[in-house]
Amino acid sequence: MSAWLDIVGIGEDGMDGLSPSARAVVEAAEVIVGGERHHHLSAAVTAERVSWPSPFDALIDTLKGFKGRRVVVLVTGDPLWYSVGARILKGIPAEEITFHPQLSAFQWAAARMGWSLADVETLTVHGRPVEQAIPFFAPGARLLILTQGVDTPGEIAGLLAERGYGDSRMVVLGALGGPRESRIEGLARDWTGEVPAFHVLAVECRAETGAQVLPLGPGLPDDAFEHDGKMTKAEVRALTLAQLAPRRGAVLWDIGCGCGSVAVEWLRLARDGAAIGLEPVAARRAMAERNAARLGVPRLELRDARAPEGLDDLARPDAIFIGGGLSEAVIEKSLRSLSSQGRLVANAVTLESEALLIAAHARHGGALVRLSVARAEAVGPYRGWRPMMPVTQWSVSK
Repeated sequence: MSAWLDIVGIGEDGMDGLSPSARAVVEAAEVIVGGERHHHLSAAVTAERVSWPSPFDALIDTLKGFKGRRVVVLVTGDPLWYSVGARILKGIPAEEITFHPQLSAFQWAAARMGWSLADVETLTVHGRPVEQAIPFFAPGARLLILTQGVDTPGEIAGLLAERGYGDSRMVVLGALGGPRESRIEGLARDWTGEVPAFHVLAVECRAETGAQVLPLGPGLPDDAFEHDGKMTKAEVRALTLAQLAPRRGAVLWDIGCGCGSVAVEWLRLARDGAAIGLEPVAARRAMAERNAARLGVPRLELRDARAPEGLDDLARPDAIFIGGGLSEAVIEKSLRSLSSQGRLVANAVTLESEALLIAAHARHGGALVRLSVARAEAVGPYRGWRPMMPVTQWSVSK
């Protein structure tokens, strides 16, 4: 199958910045698809011009409609780095496409900041909630962020200041690599900069005394969450997530989601992953939604449902956590639903639930452990160990 579609990255320097081969492809195009800015940067080329379709999901059908002609899609920078190239690959096989990358906005920004690209976090909030940047706020962290528009720096500044990072340095780099390149600097705490619509935001995180500094690994402190007391506590949660084995792009079902502590941590650890929480109590769903937004994972999907009935028609999971609503029917349906190599973890605190896990372990194998945690607390003028309720945990791989 031969390639019929060319996707060309173009920068602020327009046609002059293209390699000879990429320039020849654009100049020979019969149809050029792109945004207004891309058409402006290639205005000297004579071709049929097509704007991004609305809704954007119609793009694949639009492109396939031009098959048989010389079709070029113009994008900004690298077509496969937070760009439309990845979306097109979901509908058109890679062997039918030729990619022509240009320097990415991240490369330009790192060069202007004098930062090693290997030592920074590259993020996008373009078309996504700005809260997705929150998990990357940490003392000394350097962030390069693709933005949505003129409001994004102010929104990021607000999130930083709320979490004790008001001294963070922010640099807006506009129209990188072109004749209109600009640079605006300031601190998050008093950010008022008027910025160009097309820019990259660089952030150097500086923590103040009392800043919210959360661990990168599992086991966020309990007080990081809003909860009603019924939650998987930090020590048990850390071990639970270790057994669930989060990985990039993986899908979690959190059955009996409660305040969302396990699902929220999964999303912080499984970059580009997904989590679906089943929780029939409205007040707890509301807590989970607030926790997800505050901790930087607003993509948590919450369902007003109980298992096993609520497990139908969900995205196939790579991991399942059963923290509530445990029954033999839920266990069996969950195991059937798991993807190959998937992981199931169930926690129990009552004798009745523990008996279900002991029986499941006998039928399906896996690991069965008892988790006991005690925390030091005041006993009058002294301190002593106050044990938490022991947790029986069953974990199994498919």
